[in-house]
Amino acid sequence: MKLLHIDSSIQADSSASRAITSEIVKQFRARDPGLEIDYRDLAAAPLPHLSFAGLATPEAQAVLEDFLAADIVVIGAPMYNFTISSQLKAWLDHILIAGRTFSYGPEGVTGLAGGKRVVVALSRGGLYSEGMPGAANEHAETYLRAVLGFIGIADPEFIVAEGVALGPDQRQAALEAALARSAPVAGSVLARAA
Repeated sequence: MKLLHIDSSIQADSSASRAITSEIVKQFRARDPGLEIDYRDLAAAPLPHLSFAGLATPEAQAVLEDFLAADIVVIGAPMYNFTISSQLKAWLDHILIAGRTFSYGPEGVTGLAGGKRVVVALSRGGLYSEGMPGAANEHAETYLRAVLGFIGIADPEFIVAEGVALGPDQRQAALEAALARSAPVAGSVLARAA
């Protein structure tokens, strides 16, 4: 079984999403020591944004093939300015490819990547969950759910650390809650992937 680990935070060691993805991957490895893990740091080695050369470049093809080969994908997704980072958006642009991860037909769109299990570690500086005053400005989780659903991944797992910029106590509580969820999520995902 193969796991693709994606980080996209520009905050290096102080990143909440990186701390969570690291723990999630650790939990997967503990449950399946033979798990093959590929890692891509989109902040340290950003992908080019779409251009005229675009989707036909060797690098774009390699990114797509890495995604297609993975059974499990763990994505670190910090929320910047109400949505995902541009680095993560560029990666998504490299994997949303007609004929490979989705197709159009008489019935509309068909996702072709539905056999994958995806876990998203989402960090938000403020409070944007349902019922919070900022909920209408949350465009990271909603966007990722839509994009993943488009390619056939209808049930991604989200582990959210919210309010990490509201002070050290709130950050610590949010991280502890998110990290505590990593073990049961990893177990559940592996059970469904088997």
